[in-house]
Amino acid sequence: MTRVDFYILPETAKRTRDHVLCSLTGKAWKQGKKVYIHAESADRATALDNLLWTFSDTSFLPHGQIDQTDLEKTPVLIGHVDPPTDLHDIMINMTGSVPLFFARFDRLIEIVDQASADRDQARERYRFYKERGYTLNTYNLDT
Repeated sequence: MTRVDFYILPETAKRTRDHVLCSLTGKAWKQGKKVYIHAESADRATALDNLLWTFSDTSFLPHGQIDQTDLEKTPVLIGHVDPPTDLHDIMINMTGSVPLFFARFDRLIEIVDQASADRDQARERYRFYKERGYTLNTYNLDT
C-alpha cells in the first residue's frame, strides 16, 4: 500500500513548495529512486522543469518532461497527465487534488504551505487518504 508523506511548511517559511520539491527530488534521486512530479498543467510542468535546471549551481539532477525525454534513461519525470505505468517509486503531487493513479506508487509526497487555499486542499487530501486506510506521515519543516 502507498505510504503518504505530508511535508508542512511553517507560516514563516523562507523556502517555497517548489524549493522543497527540488530538495526532496534530489534526495530521492541520490537514494536511487525514480520520481514522478505531477503538475496541474503543461505550463506548470514546464516551470518545474526549468526550476530543476536552475535550482542548484553545484549539482545536476537528471530530469525531463514525460513528452520530451527518454523515459527509460531519465530518473526524474515531470508531467501533468498519467505517468508511465512502469514507474512505481515516488510521486510528488504538486496539484490541489488527489491524482487517480497515486496508488501505483510506493510513496506519495504532498508538500503543503500555509496559504489558506493550499492548506484547505491539503486537509481534504489528507482526509481522503486517511479514510481509505493509507499510512500517513506528517513532517513539519523548519524555517
